[in-house]
Amino acid sequence: MATPADFQLDETGGQVLAHLSGDWTARGLADAGERLGQALEAHGTIGLDLSGITRCDTAGAFAILRAADGRMTPGQITARPETLRLLELVAAAIQVEPEVAKRPHGVVALLERIGRGVDDLFHNGYGTLVFLGHLLTAVGRSIADPRRIRWAPIVSLSERAGLDAMPIVATTTFFIGAVVALLGANMLVEFGAQVYSVELIGISVLREFNILITAILLAGRSASSFAAEIGSMKMNQEIDAMQVMGVDPYEALVLPRFAALLLTIPLLTFIASLAGLAGGMLVVWAVLDLSPSFFLQRIVEYVGVTHFWIGLSKAPVMAMVIAAIGCRQGMEVGNDVESLGRRVTAAVVHAIFAIILIDAIFALVYMELDI
Repeated sequence: MATPADFQLDETGGQVLAHLSGDWTARGLADAGERLGQALEAHGTIGLDLSGITRCDTAGAFAILRAADGRMTPGQITARPETLRLLELVAAAIQVEPEVAKRPHGVVALLERIGRGVDDLFHNGYGTLVFLGHLLTAVGRSIADPRRIRWAPIVSLSERAGLDAMPIVATTTFFIGAVVALLGANMLVEFGAQVYSVELIGISVLREFNILITAILLAGRSASSFAAEIGSMKMNQEIDAMQVMGVDPYEALVLPRFAALLLTIPLLTFIASLAGLAGGMLVVWAVLDLSPSFFLQRIVEYVGVTHFWIGLSKAPVMAMVIAAIGCRQGMEVGNDVESLGRRVTAAVVHAIFAIILIDAIFALVYMELDI
């Protein structure tokens, strides 16, 4: 139990000697420092006897120095060596003038931000290569020994990260198909070519919107959850514990998430295609009075299955990108909640940007291949 800090003044021969006792610590200090300062105000040179102090920390040392207020010299202090050393350290810290950081302005600030951005770009590139190296190593070990594959988390993640997204994917693409059909009908009817709304709906939904909407929704839904789950484990040092136990976190955490998205995104893309066509067909039927049988017949004859396979060919790439970005951002989480929030936000933003960029690259490649 802490002994309260206390003191006693002893005046002999015109000199005041303060005998301090008790625990001069943050817990035992209370108002002893203020009382000591008030008691010593009326005196000139004083001496301090600190040999009666049982414990002393920086708070107690600061209170003693503030109460003495320059009215003593080091030779007038009687104390144990460790207490004297603590007083010297606190006195030196008090005398240090705080340095105000000078923030650059104008062009200098702009150049500094550009430099930091380039440096972060190189660090992110290096971190991505390290992540891919670990992942490829885990994939190689799993292929060499299939018994290392964790089927239970793959099935669980496939349901949670993929199949549970069916309603939102179907609903979103249904309304996207309906909006495309409504715009196409309103524009093409002016030229008497409203029948070509069917081709517009089929090509846009089967070639672009099915995979694009699915990937963007999973980027906001699955990439963020992957980053949050792995990041919280990183904060709680569960990943460090797995490594101590000899469990590779890339095999236990990253690889099942890759496999889950690879299995579910093609199915979600197929469902998105059906929902988008259903939305377009409903609008064409209601606005242009084109029957569903005519709509489906024209889709089969003039759109064909090629556009569907083009859209579906993007699904594995989108799955790998979403899983990689989400898991990598989770692995980069630090030990604070702020880092977790930044990484989850970065996972969503980076995944959406990568999806749009990859879709543009696919469009250029297929345009060059004339398909």
